Amino acid sequence: MTTSRAQEPAWSDVPGAELGAVDITSKEFTADPFGFWARLRSDAPVQSVRWTRGSTAWVVTRYPDVEAVLRDPRLRKDPRNALTPRQLATGLRFPRVLAPLERGLLSLDAPDHDRLRRLVSQAFTPRRIEQMREQAEQITDSLLDTATRRGSMDLIEDFAVPLPLIVIARIIGVPEKDVSRFRRWTQALFGLADRPARNIPSVQLFLRYLRRLIAARSRDARDDLTSAMVAARDSGDRLTDDEILSMLVLLLTAGHETTVNLIGVGTLALLEHPAQADLLRSGHDDPGLVKTAVEELLRFTSPAETATERWPDRDLEIAGTTVPQGARVLAVLASANHDPAVFADPDRLDLTRTPNPHLAFGKGAHYCLGAPLARLEAQVAIPALLRRAPQLRRLDPTAPVAWRGTAIVRGLETLPVLL
Repeated sequence: MTTSRAQEPAWSDVPGAELGAVDITSKEFTADPFGFWARLRSDAPVQSVRWTRGSTAWVVTRYPDVEAVLRDPRLRKDPRNALTPRQLATGLRFPRVLAPLERGLLSLDAPDHDRLRRLVSQAFTPRRIEQMREQAEQITDSLLDTATRRGSMDLIEDFAVPLPLIVIARIIGVPEKDVSRFRRWTQALFGLADRPARNIPSVQLFLRYLRRLIAARSRDARDDLTSAMVAARDSGDRLTDDEILSMLVLLLTAGHETTVNLIGVGTLALLEHPAQADLLRSGHDDPGLVKTAVEELLRFTSPAETATERWPDRDLEIAGTTVPQGARVLAVLASANHDPAVFADPDRLDLTRTPNPHLAFGKGAHYCLGAPLARLEAQVAIPALLRRAPQLRRLDPTAPVAWRGTAIVRGLETLPVLL
């Protein structure tokens, strides 16, 4: 049995609204963007829209065009490889104190990107991730034990956040006593584009902590990813301290943010589609159903609204529209995942959907490094939650859902539930 959205998307019927005037980073937009993306797919598949701090971005919305953008080497990740000298001189400057973050995987092109990715990819192979299943199950059971004793919880702060944070912290080598700080720091990092002055001090604390961790592993190596990267630096693999620092920031942010949003918004989708929740609850011990369910929740909710920015290194024609050199380009994963040219009845949640060629983790050279880990954590967490809370429901079903207003990711601020 499958179920569809209860009402038409809110943005589809805005009378006379100018496409370029919609703020795609607002909370109101994040609550239900799919109608707007449908309108763009139909009327303007490559369109300039409002972006953070008064800037603009070109959004690409049809599945084949999104996939092509994700694979196109002419769309650079490092703006310095794409922008004209004038654009570089007049553009927004990256605060000097945060300069190390420019050396991360999400901001580099080949060959530097490929070199860094090779160094860390061995920590995220499907085989190594599968070995973490038992740890994920233990953490999940512990969090649910605590919540069950209380009878209620904030699904985000008490469940969706700590599970992936604890797991990625163990991979990297962060002591568990320090994990609680990282949620505040990663939120500050995501808030840099909107409120830099407010968030830079927290990000500085984040970087200072990680520099101390790198120094500690330089003196005393452990069986963790930080020690492995320090060893690679010292063995002549051309890995700098700034690259290690930026990699740790990426892993501790993107390494848990997608899973937080997948568990949070995925659970909300199941609460809004009780027949699908019952299907997964009754089949929680069926590995095949659990896997297809998580893939469908990835497609349906799209925890990453868009891929991170790309910059054309020349005037570039995309789907018949010329995008100027140096413009910000966003491949809209959420739109591609709801494209009716690829997915039958795309606004229907169908946990048995197969095949399901969604783009929730991107495509090409920048395909999400942590995809196997995010999948495993969701495959453990969501069925366990449904099984142990058969009467799971929102604490106040009449209250507005608290969406985050931010660029790139699509998630909830909070979701109080009764178990």
